[in-house]
Amino acid sequence: MNNKELFEAIDMLEKEKNIPAEYMFAQIQKAIEIAFGKNYGNDRVKFVIDRDTKSFEAYLQKEVVEELGEKDSPNAKITLEKAREINPGAEIGDFVGLKVDTKTLGRIGVNAARNVIRQGINESEKGQLMLEFQSKIGELVTATVERIDPKTGNATVRIGKSTANLLAGEQVSGEVLTEGELIKVYISDVQKKEKGTPKVHISRTHPEFVKRLFETEVPEIYDGTVEIKSVSREAGSRTKIAVVSKDKQVDAIGACIGTKGARVGTIVNELNGEKIDIIEYDEDPKKFIAAALSPASVVKVQTATDGSKTCRVTVPDSQLSLAIGNKGQNARLAARLTGWKIDIRPESGFFGEDEDDELFSDELVQLNDNKETDGFLDESDSFEEAEENAVLNEEAFAEEVSEKDSYSHPADNAQAEAKNKKEEISDDILDAILGVDSSEKDDEF
Repeated sequence: MNNKELFEAIDMLEKEKNIPAEYMFAQIQKAIEIAFGKNYGNDRVKFVIDRDTKSFEAYLQKEVVEELGEKDSPNAKITLEKAREINPGAEIGDFVGLKVDTKTLGRIGVNAARNVIRQGINESEKGQLMLEFQSKIGELVTATVERIDPKTGNATVRIGKSTANLLAGEQVSGEVLTEGELIKVYISDVQKKEKGTPKVHISRTHPEFVKRLFETEVPEIYDGTVEIKSVSREAGSRTKIAVVSKDKQVDAIGACIGTKGARVGTIVNELNGEKIDIIEYDEDPKKFIAAALSPASVVKVQTATDGSKTCRVTVPDSQLSLAIGNKGQNARLAARLTGWKIDIRPESGFFGEDEDDELFSDELVQLNDNKETDGFLDESDSFEEAEENAVLNEEAFAEEVSEKDSYSHPADNAQAEAKNKKEEISDDILDAILGVDSSEKDDEF
């Protein structure tokens, strides 16, 4: 590689990997100066790169002294007489630069310079990765499935020029991903690590994932005509979403459903058949709570007199199991959607319930039966008295992807090739600067 090819290679890094050329030249300069400093025992080294002429030169900065002492290194100091041969105006205490041949760097110096350049490339790539993903936090992106771990079910996906791990716990229950498939994922967070590449947290189970899907499929939500007020979700099973229209001419629920259910149907397909209840938001918490318990009908809602966000909801006896839902799911989702603690009672009442009547307001709001909203609701849920423990073990979801399988995978090979290519780039840079061939034996430097 000659000088011209070196500069072209760095320009290629800037275009293909978004590594700024100025950053790379700074790393090269740093690497050469450190290596020469150690090699000559003089930390005053100046490496000059001229991008206009596509050339570079190295100089040892030597201090001008009257005479060299026994302990003075000729690599660090120079007599006044010799200094004036280089710079006639030199005076004692000044520094003069002596050009040195880069080929004299030596094996250790060459390897040290290579390591610094490689580290520079790695750090720049990490920085670019952080910038790329930090700008996408809270966004929906399209990813390509590259690999599925057969043991854990974790998936490696490619987003742009980078890869991320979609943990099994962040995948929609029941869905089967295939290599090469295009999927949508939600970027929930990016964490910078002291060592290694930044960790990107992506999910298909996050409640915001559904919200972003609706923003994509419903123009009225995207342009702000319809607003999503809240979302509650149990991924793979059911989602409740509360919407409100800012334009009286626009039906919020109808806009989300679309013609013949086309819009919500697309979202349901993306979620592998997950049921979606679209609720109309109301500023009156009693009406909102009643709507949130859809598809069950609500007779009345009473709020707690102590000001806490607790309420008692009365439903027809025949609607009790529907209001509570299978393993308490409907009531649980309604509580999350509204932010209220909901106590559901049948119209005929429970034994001994009158004892705590004073805890709830006497002002009752009679509510009409809720109408079906999206065509994806069913009333087949059965009531079970013991509510299922829904606490999720977040630590399980935070586990790293397990060790790679023993077989060779195309994605693994691609990563190995990229690493080798990176090493070749840094070798070529040093070869061009030092006039050596990295393929030669070390003792030939």
